[in-house]
Amino acid sequence: MSDKIVRAITSDGAVMAAAISARALVERARQIHTTLPVATAALGRSLMAASLMGNQLKGESDSLTLQIRGGGPLGGITCVSDAGGNVRGYLDNPFVHLPEKYQGKLDVGAAVGTDGTLTVIKDLGLKEPYVGSVPLVSGEIAEDVTSYFAVSEQFPTACALGVLVERNQSVAAAGGYLIQLLPGADEDTIDRVEAGVRAFGSVTPHLQAGLTPEEMLRQVLSGFEVELLDETPVAYRCTCSRERYRRGLLSLGREELEELAADPAGAELKCQFCGKTYHFSGEEMAVLAKEAGQMRQK
Repeated sequence: MSDKIVRAITSDGAVMAAAISARALVERARQIHTTLPVATAALGRSLMAASLMGNQLKGESDSLTLQIRGGGPLGGITCVSDAGGNVRGYLDNPFVHLPEKYQGKLDVGAAVGTDGTLTVIKDLGLKEPYVGSVPLVSGEIAEDVTSYFAVSEQFPTACALGVLVERNQSVAAAGGYLIQLLPGADEDTIDRVEAGVRAFGSVTPHLQAGLTPEEMLRQVLSGFEVELLDETPVAYRCTCSRERYRRGLLSLGREELEELAADPAGAELKCQFCGKTYHFSGEEMAVLAKEAGQMRQK
């Protein structure tokens, strides 16, 4: 099954929904960060949440950052999505191992923790980004995303996310959905959505059975006539480049760059999102220091 986001709306215009399949995306993240299973599940859920939320952005150059700081052994999780839903991310400690919550159920909540916040930063090309933050509810990610939309954006939302990890630690399946009530939805609509969510249950068994995003939406919204709007391919995509790191070094200023230039070995910078390294020689650092000094004089 290809990685994609499928968007839909109910024929009465009361409910907007999106579902994602992301096995390859989450497996790519696992390979980059060499995560153990509970970290794979936590990072995978976070990546899919950011992808679904990023896919809602309007401008082509808009981006969304999802940060989760729960105080658990995984440390912080950071994921960044573009407006298409292409996403990248990392966590502080990929090597966490915890006992299963119960047979076959990874304890993501304990790994993430609940003593902290979920923060969403939307860069919409304005002078200042939009920032919304809510306390974590469970550390299970999907419930915390649901809380974020209810509290920070006043959008009644149902979110479910799942990552199925094989015994060899690779990702067997990953997916989930985001369902939101639009303004004007009445009590009957709310009741039907809640009934559908309850009947569908946990998303992981459906992923294991090979349910597609389209089938997922039609089952959760079985009480409605569903109209598919579009589908968008998504991938794990890092935007790092040597030029971007060069600009980042310039921002350090002349004095600090001169100190770095004193080391003939130069500096090696590693991207947190994809693990790629960029080496700048001592001579290159000296050139950057000179350039930073000229910029300061202007």
